Amino acid sequence: MMTVNRRKLLQALGSLACASPIRNYASAGAPDNKARDVIRVGQIGVGHAHATKLSVYRESSDYEVVGIVEPDATLREAARQLPAFRDVPWITEDQLLNTPELRVVLVETHVRDSLATASRCIAAGKHVHLDKPAGDSLPDYRELLAQAERQQLMVQMGYMYRYNPAVVLLRDFLQQGWLGEIFEVHTVMSKVVDRASRQQLAEFPGGMMFELGCHIIDLVVGVLGAPNKVTPFAQHAASEKDTLVDNMLAVFEYPRAIASVKTSAMEVEGFARRHFVVCGTQGTFHIQSLDNPAVRVALTDKHEKYVAGYQDLTFPSFKRYVADAADMAQVIRGEKECQFDYSHDLAVQTAVLAASKMSLK
Repeated sequence: MMTVNRRKLLQALGSLACASPIRNYASAGAPDNKARDVIRVGQIGVGHAHATKLSVYRESSDYEVVGIVEPDATLREAARQLPAFRDVPWITEDQLLNTPELRVVLVETHVRDSLATASRCIAAGKHVHLDKPAGDSLPDYRELLAQAERQQLMVQMGYMYRYNPAVVLLRDFLQQGWLGEIFEVHTVMSKVVDRASRQQLAEFPGGMMFELGCHIIDLVVGVLGAPNKVTPFAQHAASEKDTLVDNMLAVFEYPRAIASVKTSAMEVEGFARRHFVVCGTQGTFHIQSLDNPAVRVALTDKHEKYVAGYQDLTFPSFKRYVADAADMAQVIRGEKECQFDYSHDLAVQTAVLAASKMSLK
C-alpha cells in the first residue's frame, strides 16, 4: 500500500488552473496595504447543514471573521451554543455588507434563500462562497454568475469533495493522460436520513439527488464535462409517510462515455460506501470512501512511481473545506487562477436540476 505525500498533493492542487481563466479577482475590494494579507470574511445564515464550516475560516491565518448574520431568532439562539459560532459578533446584514474592507461572504442560509442572499452580496461587491446546491432556479443562478463575472467577483460553490486529496490526484492522472480515454464514471453517495431531516428535505421535488447527489455530479462534470443527455430515475422507496424522493439514479450520456450517479436516504453505513470510479482505456481509478479517501488504481503501464496492474493508495486525513478556504484566498489575492470557472458551475447546476427532475426554466 502506497501513502500519497501531502506536500506533493498540495503542489499539484496549486498548479491546476481554470481551462478558461477567470478575471483577476485581486482588485475587487482589496486594500492597498499589508492588511490585504488577511482577508475579512463574514457569514450570512446558519440554516444550511454545513453552516459550521465558519470554524475553518476562524482557524485559518488567511482570514479574519468579522461577524455573522441570522435574522431568525430561533436559529440564532441555537447556533450561539455551537463552538463554530462562539464569541463571533452577531450583526445585521447591512452592518456586515458595510463592514470596512470586508471581501468575502459565506452564504449558509436555507437553500430557498441562498440565491437572493448571494445576489445582494455580489451587488455589494463581495466575493461569495455559496453552499450547495445553487438554489432551485437556473435562470436566477445564471444571472448571479453573470453579475459576478461583470464585477470580477468569485462565486465559490461549497461542493465538499473538490479538494479531497484523492480527487486532486485523480485530476493529475487525467491531466497526464494515464487513464487513457474515459468511457465510464460510476458514483454513489448515500446515507440514512432521520425522520425530521426527511421532512425538511422534502421541501424540494429533487429529493436526495438535489441534496446529496449534487456533490458527486460536480465531480462527474469535472471529469467528463457537460452531458449531452441526462436521464433521471426517481422513487419514494421508504415506508415513511412523507414526500421525500429518497431513492434516485441518473444516467449521464456523452458521445463516448456513460456516467451513473446513485443516491439514497436509506443506506446503512452509507458513508463508507460513497465512491467515485473513473474507467479509461488505460486504467481505472476507484476512490472509496469519499469522506475518508483511499484509492485503488489499475494501470496498463507504469507511470513514474505507479506500477502496471492494481495498487492501493492512502492519504493524510482530510478535513472538509480547509483547502477550499485556502484556495479561495489565493485566487482573491491574485496568486493563482480559479480552477472552477463560471461555465463549469453553470454546467454542474444544469446537470443537478436535470438529474433531480427539476425545472430548467
